Amino acid sequence: MLKANNLLRGKLVITGFGIQLGRHLTRRVESELDKADVVLAMMDDFSLTWLKGKYPALIDLSLLYGKDGEKDRRQTYREMELAILEPLRAGKNVCAIFYGHPGVFADVPHAAIKQAREEGYEAIMEPAISADACLYADLGLDPGMSGLQSYEATQFLVYQRPLDPSALVVLWQIGVVGDLTCTQFHTYSDRVQALVTKLLRWYEPEHEVILYEAAVLPIEGHREERLPLSELPNASFKTITTLVIPPKLEWLADHEALASLGVTEDALL
Repeated sequence: MLKANNLLRGKLVITGFGIQLGRHLTRRVESELDKADVVLAMMDDFSLTWLKGKYPALIDLSLLYGKDGEKDRRQTYREMELAILEPLRAGKNVCAIFYGHPGVFADVPHAAIKQAREEGYEAIMEPAISADACLYADLGLDPGMSGLQSYEATQFLVYQRPLDPSALVVLWQIGVVGDLTCTQFHTYSDRVQALVTKLLRWYEPEHEVILYEAAVLPIEGHREERLPLSELPNASFKTITTLVIPPKLEWLADHEALASLGVTEDALL
């Protein structure tokens, strides 16, 4: 890898559009877009159309997706990475903008930055408003109050991951839970049931959960559907649907740790 003072010509900036159309786009991101020789974007259709109005030469990365069930998304991600790196290697200043936060549930931005830096190019990521930031605001939840466990739904389902029901639990991408082929964009109720069956190790069937979707358009409201855990397989889902599980149990004091501090349980708030 080249030293920082010997970087190649060309710069890569990975930015985020935020969640809500137009409202979450920061001045910093707009500045990077304005300075770029090449702009690439990966986002929903409404946001893409809006952004193309400002940057007509924008390259739509979503065109690299195949039809549902025909193309492995991991292949698409590598093609997106190449599409970002090619103009950079040609000495261009490249800005790639992604829906939400470019570093959250986004394989391509991290991979492109890593590869660019390894090749000796300057590459940075600018933060943006993410779905979890919207979730805390819309649902009135503070992850600092109970603690937070956050997992991708399929990863949680197929691996032995710990779960603390006394903490807030967030499972992302529940709409495609159980898809190990990376080719599908719709929900199968039997796979949701498999997730429910696993969650029943910690929760009762009647434990209330929340299906959440952030508002994409300023004229929309967010989705906040509360239902018993056992009813999840019958619910409707999108690829952006998130499962939020409120805490079930009160915390138990760690008396050994308290003793090491020279205090008793009475000192706890």
